Amino acid sequence: MIESNLITIFSVIIIAGVVAQLIAARFSIPSVVFLLTFGVLLGPYGIGLLNPLSFGNALNDIVGISVAIIIFEGAFHIRIKKLLKIPTETARLLTIGAAVSLIGTAALVHYLLNVNWMVSLLVGSLLIATGPTVIMPILKVVPVRQRVATILETEGIINDVTAAILAIVFFEAILMNTSSIFDLLPIFVLKFGVGLLVGILTAFALLNFLKLSLIPPSNAPQLTRLLVLMVAIASFAISNYITPESGIVAAATAGIMIGNSSIPYEREISEFKGDITLLVLSFIFIILAALLDLQILFSLGISGVLVVVFIMVFVRSLSVYVSITGNRFTLAEKIFMMAVAPRGIIPASISMLFAIHLQSLGLIREASVVVGTVFLVIFTTVSLEAGFSRYIAEYLDVIPMRVIIIGGGRVGRSLSSRLSDRGESILIIEQDEAQIESLSSGGFSAVLGDGTRIKTLEKAKANNAKILIAATGDDGANLLISQLAKNEFGIDTIFSRVNNPDNVPQFEDMGVIAVSSSHATALAIDNIIERPALNAWMTELSRTGDVQEIILTSSHFTGKTVSSIASTLPSSCLIALIRRDSEDIIPHGDFTLERGDHITLLGRKEDVKTAIKLFHPHD
Repeated sequence: MIESNLITIFSVIIIAGVVAQLIAARFSIPSVVFLLTFGVLLGPYGIGLLNPLSFGNALNDIVGISVAIIIFEGAFHIRIKKLLKIPTETARLLTIGAAVSLIGTAALVHYLLNVNWMVSLLVGSLLIATGPTVIMPILKVVPVRQRVATILETEGIINDVTAAILAIVFFEAILMNTSSIFDLLPIFVLKFGVGLLVGILTAFALLNFLKLSLIPPSNAPQLTRLLVLMVAIASFAISNYITPESGIVAAATAGIMIGNSSIPYEREISEFKGDITLLVLSFIFIILAALLDLQILFSLGISGVLVVVFIMVFVRSLSVYVSITGNRFTLAEKIFMMAVAPRGIIPASISMLFAIHLQSLGLIREASVVVGTVFLVIFTTVSLEAGFSRYIAEYLDVIPMRVIIIGGGRVGRSLSSRLSDRGESILIIEQDEAQIESLSSGGFSAVLGDGTRIKTLEKAKANNAKILIAATGDDGANLLISQLAKNEFGIDTIFSRVNNPDNVPQFEDMGVIAVSSSHATALAIDNIIERPALNAWMTELSRTGDVQEIILTSSHFTGKTVSSIASTLPSSCLIALIRRDSEDIIPHGDFTLERGDHITLLGRKEDVKTAIKLFHPHD
């Protein structure tokens, strides 16, 4: 009977998980929204189809192993070289911002929910984690600028591990009934040291085994993937066996070591781990939501609601405010980062893991506060911040025109620089690893891959691109790229470099805007001959002047005449041309602007950039 019940539970969870992923993909909403909903609806406090207590004492171990796999997955993607080069703002958000979040959340829980400081700090440490499992789905449907996406991704990956390790420290303090740093330090050193050592040894054993090339070539990718999964689970289990609650550190350490080593079939391993993590994530979210007693949430009352509101509005805002300083991010982008920080699987799973321990020790009130607060924050932030993230981004106008450039040579690099200066979000796809290194060191956003392959374009999120530019030196490759962009990803605006002018008709027949290299060269020479002053002004050599076209979307300038706004423009910038309804107009002073006008600005480079910000204040 028990065996039959467990089979039913597993089947229901897998079906619900797959359905949640399908619905999430269909409506472009993070899957965690539906996973939590299904868990509550199917659990004992819903229709009663799922009863997690059927797992008995094994539930604690199942949750623990699931956490280990998820932690390992996150740590696997941490690149030490990149961490050493992260921008100052990101470093501050990971340190100062995390400290503000920890202390601010702990203070709210302590004073509003009336629990001791160690329990409050446990909750605060757990709620540091935003997590890639909730951030990445948001960034897939909200194509914000790369600088914003990068800082949110890095915060999610690093803080998952940070939150887990800090939570262990404060949980041990609760078990020891102490707040003394002198009592905690030896325990922390022991657990952290054991976890670190086990993680290093297990990863070292795997890496050396792979070097021996003992795996049969016929199924090497599959066996290598399984070996990596085995290490993720083994490191957690061995470390926990030596000293309880140290397994999370071991899994994280093993993940970082393996992820930063040169291992075969890395792409296949990453894809496999992603699939396993997705399955585990679906399982754990549904089972934990089903296990959650909704009365615990209600028992927090108005104080619990205030804690959640203050965490979302004040604590998060303060942590971003003190971390993200300077002019690198616009005000709208900072507000977006303040408004979108949903919590996910790590606080959910670890809080439930620790709550089971606390309940077994008779600390019922403390267990309720930990689980209730964490899940209330998760439900609220996932529902509001994740669920409405695209609407928040659109309201703040932080979604730029996204441009993908295929080919990171001189043409692609020069074009990327020009478009980036306008504030556009540019991503270069390049298949030469040396070029990728050069692009990355030069501050360009680049992806390694072949632009003629659908998988590469999917990796670059081509479905979110408004413009694609095929800039390789191969007309055949550019034609194939253009076909894929139009037919597979539905990109309306496609430009292509055409090296042989005889091939231009093939591109134009597809609706691609073809730019012939020979024609462009002839035009450039003609400009030098006939318009030498204007040409010198706009060339890469002088870089003193610029001509940019923008679309009028701001209501502030709609209905106003050109002469009435002239005083607001920089002195060395003027409106040279307006295109309206396919008609080009050289405007006089009494010409009235309308929404949707294509306005050409001409002037000194910096003045043109200033004028663009006046028309588009959020760019």
